[in-house]
Amino acid sequence: MTLIAHVSDTHLDDGPRSAERVTRVVDYLAGLHTRVDAVLLTGDLADHGTADEYERLRGIFGRLDVPLLHLPGNHDRREEFVAAGLGPRNRAELVGDALFALVDSTIPGKDEGFIEDSVLAWLDATLDGDTPAFVCFHQPPVTVGQRFADGVRQFGEERLEAVIRRHPNVVAVLCGHFHTPTVTTFAGVPLVIAPGVTSTLIFPWEDPDGDVDLDAPPALAFHNYVGGRLTTTFKSI
Repeated sequence: MTLIAHVSDTHLDDGPRSAERVTRVVDYLAGLHTRVDAVLLTGDLADHGTADEYERLRGIFGRLDVPLLHLPGNHDRREEFVAAGLGPRNRAELVGDALFALVDSTIPGKDEGFIEDSVLAWLDATLDGDTPAFVCFHQPPVTVGQRFADGVRQFGEERLEAVIRRHPNVVAVLCGHFHTPTVTTFAGVPLVIAPGVTSTLIFPWEDPDGDVDLDAPPALAFHNYVGGRLTTTFKSI
């Protein structure tokens, strides 16, 4: 069994609100009866991408005695992210019997995403073999029917789809950015978007003029991979 806690969009800054919400999630994880095998953090870790914010993030998550799998989001800054020891921006980690390909899908200075050709080539080579693999990045390569979110998704997704379809060992695609627990499919495999810690997306069938709910509790996803089967559950804290 491989059990992963999937945390996204912490947007940690220097204020008390973000620290309280992130600490609430970490306290919950620290108190679990069964320790997770790793915590996957799919971007927008810091709100402004400063060294102080990353130091604060490391201090809070450092209480968890488990591997931390970081990747950057559009609010993160590449140089500061790497300098804080959270990188490299593209890397592969083996957790239990599963491979996690951590991919930078960001475009510096922009909210939407796009995976560079060189990174796609790296991903293609990384996925070779028969090890069960999870492809992880920040911006989802799909639309979800929310105006604001769909405008800042990952573009050029047909190139990514071609890579994933070449590798039947890919179990699922895991991402963040949309601040909402969402499950769909992409390239023939499940695609799971983690809920946001800082806020929750509002959909047009809830409020046609709404964007985000700042009062909803922070939440996370759990991915349990056992016997070749993936089960994902969501938890509000």
